[in-house]
Amino acid sequence: MHQPGELTEEEMVRRTQEERMQIVERYDLGREEGAVIDDWEDPKLEIYHSQDRFGFIHDKRQPLDQERTEKQQKQIDKEMSRVDKWMRMDKERNKWFPVHSKNHEKMVERVWKGVPERFRGRLWFILLDLDKIKQEQQGKYQEMKDFARKFSPEIRQIDLDVNRTYRDHIMFRERYNTRQQDLFHVLAAYSMFNTEVGYCQGMSQIAALLLMYLNSEEDAFWALSQLMASPKYNMHGFFIPGFPKLIRFQEQHDKILHKKLRRLQKHLIANGIDTGIYTLKWFFQCFLDRLPFSITIRVWDLYLLEGDSIMIAMAYTILKLHRKTLLKMGMDELMEFLQKTLEDDFGYEDDFVVETALRESLAELRSARLHSAGPPPDNELPQKPFGLVDIPSKEQERLVGHRTPIVEEEKELHRNSLRRETVNASDLSIVNDSLDSIQTPSSVRRQIKTETETQVETNSLMHLMREVNMQSKETDDSRNKQRK
Repeated sequence: MHQPGELTEEEMVRRTQEERMQIVERYDLGREEGAVIDDWEDPKLEIYHSQDRFGFIHDKRQPLDQERTEKQQKQIDKEMSRVDKWMRMDKERNKWFPVHSKNHEKMVERVWKGVPERFRGRLWFILLDLDKIKQEQQGKYQEMKDFARKFSPEIRQIDLDVNRTYRDHIMFRERYNTRQQDLFHVLAAYSMFNTEVGYCQGMSQIAALLLMYLNSEEDAFWALSQLMASPKYNMHGFFIPGFPKLIRFQEQHDKILHKKLRRLQKHLIANGIDTGIYTLKWFFQCFLDRLPFSITIRVWDLYLLEGDSIMIAMAYTILKLHRKTLLKMGMDELMEFLQKTLEDDFGYEDDFVVETALRESLAELRSARLHSAGPPPDNELPQKPFGLVDIPSKEQERLVGHRTPIVEEEKELHRNSLRRETVNASDLSIVNDSLDSIQTPSSVRRQIKTETETQVETNSLMHLMREVNMQSKETDDSRNKQRK
Protein backbone atom coordinates (compact mmCIF):
# COMPACT_ATOMS: atom_id res chain seq x y z
CA MET A 1 0.00 0.00 0.00
CA HIS A 2 1.33 3.43 -0.92
CA GLN A 3 2.44 5.45 2.10
CA PRO A 4 2.29 9.26 2.25
CA GLY A 5 5.61 10.78 1.22
CA GLU A 6 6.74 7.67 -0.65
CA LEU A 7 7.17 7.60 -4.41
CA THR A 8 4.63 5.63 -6.36
CA GLU A 9 5.79 2.87 -8.70
CA GLU A 10 5.18 5.11 -11.70
CA GLU A 11 7.22 7.90 -10.10
CA MET A 12 10.09 5.53 -9.36
CA VAL A 13 10.09 4.26 -12.94
CA ARG A 14 10.04 7.84 -14.26
CA ARG A 15 12.90 8.84 -11.98
CA THR A 16 14.93 5.84 -13.14
CA GLN A 17 14.33 6.70 -16.78
CA GLU A 18 15.29 10.33 -16.18
CA GLU A 19 18.50 9.33 -14.41
CA ARG A 20 19.47 7.02 -17.26
CA MET A 21 18.73 9.72 -19.82
CA GLN A 22 20.84 12.27 -17.91
CA ILE A 23 23.79 9.87 -17.73
CA VAL A 24 23.57 9.06 -21.45
CA GLU A 25 23.36 12.75 -22.33
CA ARG A 26 26.55 13.49 -20.37
CA TYR A 27 28.42 10.91 -22.44
CA ASP A 28 26.87 12.24 -25.65
CA LEU A 29 28.08 15.74 -24.81
CA GLY A 30 31.52 14.49 -23.84
CA ARG A 31 33.95 17.35 -23.32
CA GLU A 32 32.21 19.81 -25.60
CA GLU A 33 31.18 23.28 -24.46
CA GLY A 34 28.57 23.08 -21.73
CA ALA A 35 29.86 19.85 -20.21
CA VAL A 36 29.73 19.89 -16.41
CA ILE A 37 32.83 18.17 -15.02
CA ASP A 38 33.92 18.57 -11.43
CA ASP A 39 37.61 19.30 -10.84
CA TRP A 40 38.06 16.11 -8.82
CA GLU A 41 36.72 14.08 -11.79
CA ASP A 42 39.20 15.49 -14.26
CA PRO A 43 42.80 15.45 -13.03
CA LYS A 44 45.31 17.41 -15.05
CA LEU A 45 48.66 16.10 -16.22
CA GLU A 46 51.10 18.04 -14.05
CA ILE A 47 54.71 18.65 -14.97
CA TYR A 48 55.93 16.13 -12.42
CA HIS A 49 53.80 13.37 -13.92
CA SER A 50 55.37 11.12 -16.55
CA GLN A 51 53.89 8.60 -18.94
CA ASP A 52 55.30 5.12 -19.49
CA ARG A 53 55.44 3.29 -22.81
CA PHE A 54 52.05 1.67 -22.18
CA GLY A 55 50.27 4.97 -21.53
CA PHE A 56 50.11 4.80 -17.72
CA ILE A 57 50.87 7.99 -15.81
CA HIS A 58 53.28 7.98 -12.88
CA ASP A 59 53.98 10.56 -10.20
CA LYS A 60 57.61 11.23 -11.12
CA ARG A 61 59.47 14.49 -11.46
CA GLN A 62 61.85 13.44 -14.21
CA PRO A 63 61.12 12.30 -17.76
CA LEU A 64 60.75 8.54 -17.79
CA ASP A 65 63.21 8.16 -20.68
CA GLN A 66 66.02 9.38 -18.43
CA GLU A 67 65.20 6.69 -15.89
CA ARG A 68 65.20 3.71 -18.23
CA THR A 69 67.71 1.11 -17.25
CA GLU A 70 69.98 -0.53 -19.75
CA LYS A 71 67.87 -3.70 -19.52
CA GLN A 72 64.63 -1.82 -20.19
CA GLN A 73 66.08 -0.10 -23.23
CA LYS A 74 67.45 -3.41 -24.48
CA GLN A 75 63.96 -4.91 -24.18
CA ILE A 76 62.45 -2.07 -26.21
CA ASP A 77 65.16 -2.38 -28.88
CA LYS A 78 64.57 -6.12 -29.09
CA GLU A 79 60.85 -5.54 -29.51
CA MET A 80 61.36 -3.01 -32.28
CA SER A 81 63.67 -5.39 -34.15
CA ARG A 82 60.77 -7.84 -34.42
CA VAL A 83 58.29 -5.44 -36.00
CA ASP A 84 59.27 -6.24 -39.60
CA LYS A 85 58.80 -9.97 -39.00
CA TRP A 86 55.32 -9.41 -37.60
CA MET A 87 54.39 -7.11 -40.48
CA ARG A 88 55.38 -9.82 -42.96
CA MET A 89 53.37 -12.36 -40.98
CA ASP A 90 50.31 -10.12 -41.22
CA LYS A 91 50.66 -9.83 -44.99
CA GLU A 92 50.73 -13.63 -45.30
CA ARG A 93 48.27 -14.26 -42.51
CA ASN A 94 46.94 -17.60 -43.82
CA LYS A 95 50.42 -19.11 -43.65
CA TRP A 96 50.92 -18.23 -39.98
CA PHE A 97 47.78 -17.90 -37.90
CA PRO A 98 45.34 -20.72 -38.73
CA VAL A 99 45.91 -23.68 -36.40
CA HIS A 100 47.07 -26.10 -39.11
CA SER A 101 48.87 -23.54 -41.25
CA LYS A 102 52.42 -24.03 -42.45
CA ASN A 103 54.09 -21.64 -40.00
CA HIS A 104 51.67 -21.81 -37.08
CA GLU A 105 54.16 -23.30 -34.62
CA LYS A 106 56.69 -20.62 -35.50
CA MET A 107 54.03 -17.96 -34.87
CA VAL A 108 53.33 -19.48 -31.45
CA GLU A 109 57.04 -19.38 -30.68
CA ARG A 110 57.19 -15.69 -31.59
CA VAL A 111 54.27 -14.86 -29.29
CA TRP A 112 56.10 -16.51 -26.40
CA LYS A 113 59.21 -14.48 -27.20
CA GLY A 114 57.26 -11.22 -27.13
CA VAL A 115 54.87 -9.31 -29.38
CA PRO A 116 55.89 -5.79 -30.47
CA GLU A 117 53.70 -3.26 -28.69
CA ARG A 118 52.72 -1.58 -31.94
CA PHE A 119 51.49 -4.90 -33.39
CA ARG A 120 49.66 -6.19 -30.31
CA GLY A 121 46.25 -4.84 -31.31
CA ARG A 122 46.53 -6.46 -34.74
CA LEU A 123 47.42 -9.81 -33.16
CA TRP A 124 44.44 -9.67 -30.80
CA PHE A 125 42.16 -8.78 -33.71
CA ILE A 126 43.35 -11.89 -35.56
CA LEU A 127 43.32 -14.29 -32.61
CA LEU A 128 39.79 -13.24 -31.65
CA ASP A 129 38.63 -13.62 -35.27
CA LEU A 130 36.98 -10.21 -35.20
CA ASP A 131 36.76 -9.89 -38.99
CA LYS A 132 34.45 -12.90 -39.17
CA ILE A 133 32.15 -12.01 -36.29
CA LYS A 134 31.77 -8.40 -37.44
CA GLN A 135 30.71 -9.60 -40.89
CA GLU A 136 28.25 -12.07 -39.38
CA GLN A 137 26.78 -9.50 -36.99
CA GLN A 138 26.66 -6.37 -39.10
CA GLY A 139 24.57 -3.67 -37.42
CA LYS A 140 24.12 -5.64 -34.18
CA TYR A 141 26.47 -3.52 -32.08
CA GLN A 142 24.72 -0.29 -33.05
CA GLU A 143 21.38 -1.95 -32.35
CA MET A 144 22.47 -3.01 -28.85
CA LYS A 145 23.98 0.42 -28.24
CA ASP A 146 20.70 2.12 -29.16
CA PHE A 147 18.64 -0.20 -26.96
CA ALA A 148 21.04 0.28 -24.04
CA ARG A 149 20.53 4.04 -24.13
CA LYS A 150 16.81 3.51 -23.53
CA PHE A 151 16.53 0.33 -21.51
CA SER A 152 19.77 -0.94 -19.90
CA PRO A 153 19.22 -1.40 -16.16
CA GLU A 154 22.99 -1.23 -15.61
CA ILE A 155 23.63 2.33 -16.81
CA ARG A 156 24.16 3.85 -13.36
CA GLN A 157 26.67 1.22 -12.23
CA ILE A 158 28.51 1.35 -15.55
CA ASP A 159 28.80 5.13 -15.24
CA LEU A 160 30.24 4.82 -11.73
CA ASP A 161 32.81 2.26 -12.87
CA VAL A 162 33.85 4.12 -16.02
CA ASN A 163 34.71 7.05 -13.76
CA ARG A 164 37.24 4.93 -11.86
CA THR A 165 38.61 2.61 -14.54
CA TYR A 166 42.25 3.20 -15.41
CA ARG A 167 42.15 6.90 -14.58
CA ASP A 168 45.95 6.66 -14.41
CA HIS A 169 46.04 5.82 -18.13
CA ILE A 170 46.31 8.57 -20.73
CA MET A 171 43.33 7.21 -22.70
CA PHE A 172 40.92 7.33 -19.76
CA ARG A 173 42.32 10.17 -17.67
CA GLU A 174 39.94 12.91 -18.82
CA ARG A 175 36.32 12.59 -17.74
CA TYR A 176 33.93 11.99 -20.66
CA ASN A 177 36.74 11.94 -23.19
CA THR A 178 36.49 9.84 -26.34
CA ARG A 179 37.78 6.63 -24.78
CA GLN A 180 35.56 6.99 -21.71
CA GLN A 181 32.63 7.45 -24.08
CA ASP A 182 33.67 4.29 -25.94
CA LEU A 183 34.03 2.32 -22.71
CA PHE A 184 30.59 3.42 -21.55
CA HIS A 185 28.96 2.44 -24.84
CA VAL A 186 30.71 -0.95 -25.06
CA LEU A 187 29.65 -1.96 -21.55
CA ALA A 188 26.11 -0.62 -21.93
CA ALA A 189 25.63 -2.37 -25.27
CA TYR A 190 26.96 -5.64 -23.87
CA SER A 191 24.57 -5.43 -20.92
CA MET A 192 21.76 -5.73 -23.46
CA PHE A 193 23.49 -8.25 -25.74
CA ASN A 194 24.17 -10.81 -22.98
CA THR A 195 21.32 -10.52 -20.51
CA GLU A 196 22.55 -13.45 -18.38
CA VAL A 197 25.66 -11.47 -17.46
CA GLY A 198 24.36 -7.94 -17.99
CA TYR A 199 27.11 -5.97 -16.34
CA CYS A 200 29.36 -7.09 -13.51
CA GLN A 201 32.11 -5.08 -11.86
CA GLY A 202 35.41 -6.30 -13.20
CA MET A 203 34.26 -6.22 -16.82
CA SER A 204 35.12 -2.52 -17.10
CA GLN A 205 38.86 -3.10 -16.85
CA ILE A 206 38.76 -5.91 -19.39
CA ALA A 207 36.82 -3.72 -21.83
CA ALA A 208 39.22 -0.82 -21.17
CA LEU A 209 42.20 -3.07 -21.92
CA LEU A 210 40.62 -4.06 -25.22
CA LEU A 211 40.05 -0.39 -26.07
CA MET A 212 43.74 0.33 -25.43
CA TYR A 213 44.75 -1.99 -28.27
CA LEU A 214 41.85 -2.28 -30.70
CA ASN A 215 40.92 0.39 -33.21
CA SER A 216 37.26 0.99 -32.49
CA GLU A 217 34.59 0.61 -29.85
CA GLU A 218 32.85 -1.97 -32.06
CA ASP A 219 36.05 -4.03 -32.21
CA ALA A 220 36.27 -3.89 -28.42
CA PHE A 221 32.61 -4.92 -28.09
CA TRP A 222 33.04 -8.01 -30.24
CA ALA A 223 36.34 -8.84 -28.55
CA LEU A 224 34.53 -8.76 -25.19
CA SER A 225 31.82 -10.95 -26.69
CA GLN A 226 34.41 -13.47 -27.91
CA LEU A 227 36.06 -13.60 -24.49
CA MET A 228 32.70 -14.23 -22.85
CA ALA A 229 31.23 -16.75 -25.28
CA SER A 230 34.03 -18.47 -27.21
CA PRO A 231 34.69 -22.02 -25.91
CA LYS A 232 38.39 -21.16 -25.80
CA TYR A 233 37.85 -18.55 -23.05
CA ASN A 234 34.26 -18.76 -21.75
CA MET A 235 34.58 -15.85 -19.34
CA HIS A 236 30.77 -16.01 -19.22
CA GLY A 237 31.18 -18.56 -16.43
CA PHE A 238 33.21 -16.09 -14.36
CA PHE A 239 30.61 -13.35 -14.42
CA ILE A 240 27.20 -15.04 -14.18
CA PRO A 241 25.52 -15.19 -10.75
CA GLY A 242 27.26 -17.70 -8.52
CA PHE A 243 30.59 -17.24 -10.40
CA PRO A 244 30.81 -21.02 -11.05
CA LYS A 245 33.95 -20.88 -13.18
CA LEU A 246 35.76 -18.86 -10.54
CA ILE A 247 34.94 -21.53 -7.97
CA ARG A 248 36.12 -24.30 -10.31
CA PHE A 249 39.41 -22.51 -11.06
CA GLN A 250 40.06 -21.85 -7.37
CA GLU A 251 39.52 -25.53 -6.62
CA GLN A 252 41.96 -26.44 -9.39
CA HIS A 253 44.47 -24.01 -7.90
CA ASP A 254 44.01 -25.70 -4.50
CA LYS A 255 44.66 -29.05 -6.14
CA ILE A 256 47.89 -27.80 -7.75
CA LEU A 257 49.10 -26.40 -4.43
CA HIS A 258 48.38 -29.73 -2.77
CA LYS A 259 50.29 -31.66 -5.43
CA LYS A 260 53.15 -29.27 -6.18
CA LEU A 261 53.59 -26.73 -3.37
CA ARG A 262 52.31 -28.53 -0.30
CA ARG A 263 54.65 -26.83 2.13
CA LEU A 264 53.56 -23.40 0.91
CA GLN A 265 49.93 -24.48 1.07
CA LYS A 266 50.45 -25.45 4.70
CA HIS A 267 52.01 -22.06 5.42
CA LEU A 268 49.17 -20.15 3.77
CA ILE A 269 46.61 -22.20 5.69
CA ALA A 270 48.43 -21.61 8.98
CA ASN A 271 48.30 -17.87 8.35
CA GLY A 272 44.64 -17.78 7.39
CA ILE A 273 45.26 -16.98 3.71
CA ASP A 274 42.50 -18.55 1.66
CA THR A 275 43.11 -18.99 -2.05
CA GLY A 276 39.75 -17.36 -2.71
CA ILE A 277 41.18 -14.06 -1.52
CA TYR A 278 44.28 -13.63 -3.67
CA THR A 279 43.16 -15.55 -6.78
CA LEU A 280 39.98 -13.57 -7.37
CA LYS A 281 41.53 -10.93 -9.61
CA TRP A 282 44.04 -13.43 -10.98
CA PHE A 283 41.23 -15.38 -12.60
CA PHE A 284 38.44 -12.78 -12.81
CA GLN A 285 40.55 -10.38 -14.87
CA CYS A 286 43.52 -12.48 -15.94
CA PHE A 287 45.96 -10.77 -13.55
CA LEU A 288 45.09 -7.15 -14.33
CA ASP A 289 46.24 -4.94 -11.43
CA ARG A 290 48.04 -7.83 -9.75
CA LEU A 291 51.26 -7.94 -11.79
CA PRO A 292 53.36 -5.28 -13.52
CA PHE A 293 51.55 -4.29 -16.70
CA SER A 294 54.57 -5.28 -18.81
CA ILE A 295 54.12 -8.87 -17.62
CA THR A 296 50.33 -8.83 -17.55
CA ILE A 297 50.07 -7.77 -21.18
CA ARG A 298 52.29 -10.66 -22.28
CA VAL A 299 50.17 -13.05 -20.22
CA TRP A 300 47.15 -11.67 -22.10
CA ASP A 301 48.89 -12.32 -25.44
CA LEU A 302 49.33 -15.94 -24.43
CA TYR A 303 45.86 -16.22 -22.93
CA LEU A 304 44.32 -15.13 -26.23
CA LEU A 305 46.59 -17.60 -28.03
CA GLU A 306 46.32 -20.64 -25.74
CA GLY A 307 43.24 -20.14 -23.57
CA ASP A 308 42.49 -21.02 -19.94
CA SER A 309 45.63 -23.08 -19.31
CA ILE A 310 47.68 -19.87 -19.26
CA MET A 311 45.69 -18.50 -16.30
CA ILE A 312 46.15 -21.71 -14.32
CA ALA A 313 49.85 -21.97 -15.15
CA MET A 314 50.56 -18.31 -14.35
CA ALA A 315 48.93 -18.63 -10.92
CA TYR A 316 51.22 -21.59 -10.22
CA THR A 317 54.24 -19.72 -11.61
CA ILE A 318 53.76 -16.76 -9.25
CA LEU A 319 53.71 -18.93 -6.14
CA LYS A 320 56.46 -21.20 -7.40
CA LEU A 321 58.87 -18.32 -8.09
CA HIS A 322 58.17 -16.58 -4.78
CA ARG A 323 57.64 -19.58 -2.50
CA LYS A 324 60.80 -18.99 -0.43
CA THR A 325 59.84 -15.38 0.19
CA LEU A 326 56.24 -16.27 1.00
CA LEU A 327 57.30 -18.95 3.50
CA LYS A 328 58.99 -16.24 5.60
CA MET A 329 55.90 -14.01 5.82
CA GLY A 330 53.02 -13.70 8.23
CA MET A 331 49.40 -13.05 7.32
CA ASP A 332 49.57 -9.28 6.80
CA GLU A 333 52.80 -9.50 4.82
CA LEU A 334 51.38 -12.27 2.65
CA MET A 335 48.31 -10.23 1.80
CA GLU A 336 50.37 -7.13 1.03
CA PHE A 337 52.82 -9.10 -1.11
CA LEU A 338 50.24 -11.00 -3.17
CA GLN A 339 47.87 -8.08 -3.72
CA LYS A 340 50.15 -5.02 -3.87
CA THR A 341 53.90 -5.67 -3.88
CA LEU A 342 53.97 -7.99 -6.90
CA GLU A 343 52.25 -5.36 -9.04
CA ASP A 344 54.94 -2.81 -8.21
CA ASP A 345 57.97 -5.08 -8.41
CA PHE A 346 57.70 -8.70 -9.49
CA GLY A 347 61.34 -9.36 -8.71
CA TYR A 348 62.24 -11.11 -11.97
CA GLU A 349 62.85 -9.91 -15.52
CA ASP A 350 59.85 -10.08 -17.83
CA ASP A 351 61.53 -12.39 -20.36
CA PHE A 352 62.47 -14.88 -17.66
CA VAL A 353 58.97 -14.84 -16.17
CA VAL A 354 57.25 -15.50 -19.49
CA GLU A 355 59.69 -17.36 -21.72
CA THR A 356 61.21 -19.56 -19.02
CA ALA A 357 59.18 -19.76 -15.80
CA LEU A 358 55.66 -19.69 -17.25
CA ARG A 359 56.54 -21.98 -20.12
CA GLU A 360 58.16 -24.50 -17.78
CA SER A 361 55.20 -24.34 -15.41
CA LEU A 362 52.76 -24.99 -18.24
CA ALA A 363 54.80 -28.00 -19.42
CA GLU A 364 55.04 -29.30 -15.85
CA LEU A 365 51.30 -29.01 -15.27
CA ARG A 366 50.53 -30.60 -18.63
CA SER A 367 52.76 -33.51 -17.76
CA ALA A 368 50.86 -33.96 -14.50
CA ARG A 369 47.49 -33.33 -16.22
CA LEU A 370 46.88 -30.35 -13.97
CA HIS A 371 46.93 -27.62 -16.62
CA SER A 372 43.17 -27.68 -17.08
CA ALA A 373 40.19 -27.50 -14.73
CA GLY A 374 38.33 -29.72 -17.17
CA PRO A 375 35.52 -28.94 -19.61
CA PRO A 376 32.96 -26.42 -18.39
CA PRO A 377 29.72 -27.86 -17.01
CA ASP A 378 26.46 -26.75 -18.56
CA ASN A 379 25.76 -24.21 -15.81
CA GLU A 380 28.81 -22.17 -16.92
CA LEU A 381 27.70 -21.92 -20.53
CA PRO A 382 25.30 -19.36 -22.01
CA GLN A 383 21.70 -20.53 -21.73
CA LYS A 384 20.01 -17.74 -23.68
CA PRO A 385 20.56 -16.50 -27.24
CA PHE A 386 22.66 -13.36 -27.52
CA GLY A 387 21.25 -10.13 -28.87
CA LEU A 388 17.58 -10.78 -28.18
CA VAL A 389 16.53 -7.63 -26.36
CA ASP A 390 14.57 -8.14 -23.17
CA ILE A 391 12.87 -4.83 -22.34
CA PRO A 392 12.96 -4.33 -18.54
CA SER A 393 9.64 -4.48 -16.72
CA LYS A 394 8.48 -1.65 -14.47
CA GLU A 395 9.75 -3.60 -11.47
CA GLN A 396 13.19 -3.95 -13.06
CA GLU A 397 13.20 -0.27 -14.00
CA ARG A 398 12.83 0.61 -10.33
CA LEU A 399 16.07 -1.25 -9.64
CA VAL A 400 18.16 0.45 -12.32
CA GLY A 401 21.72 0.95 -11.20
CA HIS A 402 21.43 -1.70 -8.50
CA ARG A 403 22.61 -5.28 -8.73
CA THR A 404 19.91 -7.93 -8.61
CA PRO A 405 19.45 -9.17 -5.02
CA ILE A 406 21.75 -12.08 -4.28
CA VAL A 407 20.05 -15.36 -5.08
CA GLU A 408 20.77 -18.84 -3.80
CA GLU A 409 23.14 -19.68 -6.65
CA GLU A 410 25.22 -16.56 -6.04
CA LYS A 411 25.49 -17.36 -2.35
CA GLU A 412 27.27 -20.57 -3.31
CA LEU A 413 30.42 -18.57 -4.07
CA HIS A 414 30.45 -17.27 -0.53
CA ARG A 415 29.64 -20.68 0.91
CA ASN A 416 32.54 -22.08 -1.07
CA SER A 417 34.90 -19.54 0.45
CA LEU A 418 33.54 -20.37 3.86
CA ARG A 419 34.06 -24.07 3.29
CA ARG A 420 37.70 -23.42 2.46
CA GLU A 421 38.08 -21.45 5.68
CA THR A 422 36.50 -24.31 7.63
CA VAL A 423 38.70 -26.84 5.84
CA ASN A 424 41.76 -24.76 6.66
CA ALA A 425 40.85 -24.70 10.33
CA SER A 426 40.32 -28.45 10.26
CA ASP A 427 43.62 -29.03 8.51
CA LEU A 428 45.54 -26.94 11.03
CA SER A 429 44.66 -29.35 13.79
CA ILE A 430 46.49 -32.15 12.02
CA VAL A 431 48.93 -30.46 9.67
CA ASN A 432 51.74 -30.17 12.22
CA ASP A 433 52.06 -33.94 12.44
CA SER A 434 53.16 -34.29 8.82
CA LEU A 435 52.71 -32.64 5.50
CA ASP A 436 51.08 -35.79 4.19
CA SER A 437 48.27 -35.40 6.69
CA ILE A 438 46.80 -32.49 4.71
CA GLN A 439 43.62 -33.74 3.09
CA THR A 440 42.79 -32.83 -0.46
CA PRO A 441 40.48 -29.83 -0.67
CA SER A 442 37.74 -31.59 -2.64
CA SER A 443 37.45 -34.58 -0.33
CA VAL A 444 37.37 -32.46 2.80
CA ARG A 445 34.80 -30.06 1.36
CA ARG A 446 32.38 -32.95 0.93
CA GLN A 447 32.79 -33.82 4.63
CA ILE A 448 32.29 -30.35 6.04
CA LYS A 449 28.74 -29.54 7.04
CA THR A 450 28.75 -27.62 10.29
CA GLU A 451 26.91 -24.84 12.05
CA THR A 452 29.96 -22.61 11.57
CA GLU A 453 28.85 -22.05 7.98
CA THR A 454 25.62 -20.44 9.10
CA GLN A 455 27.28 -18.33 11.80
CA VAL A 456 29.86 -16.64 9.62
CA GLU A 457 28.18 -16.65 6.21
CA THR A 458 27.31 -12.99 6.51
CA ASN A 459 30.92 -12.00 7.18
CA SER A 460 32.15 -14.19 4.34
CA LEU A 461 29.58 -12.65 1.99
CA MET A 462 30.71 -9.14 2.86
CA HIS A 463 34.35 -10.10 2.41
CA LEU A 464 33.81 -11.63 -1.02
CA MET A 465 31.74 -8.71 -2.24
CA ARG A 466 34.48 -6.34 -1.10
CA GLU A 467 36.89 -8.41 -3.17
CA VAL A 468 34.64 -8.23 -6.23
CA ASN A 469 34.44 -4.46 -5.79
CA MET A 470 38.13 -4.07 -4.93
CA GLN A 471 38.76 -2.05 -8.08
CA SER A 472 37.23 1.07 -6.60
CA LYS A 473 38.42 0.57 -3.07
CA GLU A 474 42.12 -0.12 -3.51
CA THR A 475 43.06 2.34 -6.26
CA ASP A 476 41.24 5.54 -5.33
CA ASP A 477 43.83 6.73 -2.81
CA SER A 478 46.81 6.35 -5.12
CA ARG A 479 44.99 7.90 -8.06
CA ASN A 480 43.69 10.81 -6.03
CA LYS A 481 47.32 11.77 -5.36
CA GLN A 482 47.89 12.04 -9.10
CA ARG A 483 44.81 14.23 -9.55
CA LYS A 484 46.08 16.92 -7.20
